Amino acid sequence: MRNVFFTLWLATSAAVPALAQDTIYRCGNEYTNNAAVARQRGCKTLEGGNVTIIQGTRPQSAAPVAPRPLNAPRVDTAEQRARDADSRTILEAELRRAESRQAELVKEYNKGEPEKVGAEHRNHQKYLDRVAELQANIARGENDIASLRRELGRLNPGLGKAN
Repeated sequence: MRNVFFTLWLATSAAVPALAQDTIYRCGNEYTNNAAVARQRGCKTLEGGNVTIIQGTRPQSAAPVAPRPLNAPRVDTAEQRARDADSRTILEAELRRAESRQAELVKEYNKGEPEKVGAEHRNHQKYLDRVAELQANIARGENDIASLRRELGRLNPGLGKAN
């Protein structure tokens, strides 16, 4: 039995040096275990434990802008005006639809006390869930309307502030 414990102790004692790391040096935001490089750069010895470094990827810019190719066709001024007018028409129609939906939701919401429908008379939680959903849809609709107005304001500064 003693031989078994002695063998286990010997095996673990031999494995401990294998777990030890070389001296780690910190050079600003970089780390190295190369003593020659550390001396050359004037790095400081890092004490207090092991260091694990995981290489990450560099973040990409938020919106990479591709340069316009030299042979890309230019858009005619009249054609651009037509495109802008189409965009404005589409945005105005979408704004009218959003405002119409918003008015319906506000009417149904009835200042936080909508009429109970169907099983909501027996199950109050269903009613509360519908009220919360209506409230969330109203908030989302307000955000949509504000976004559409901002976009219209970008196309034509006088139109975005209407209504």
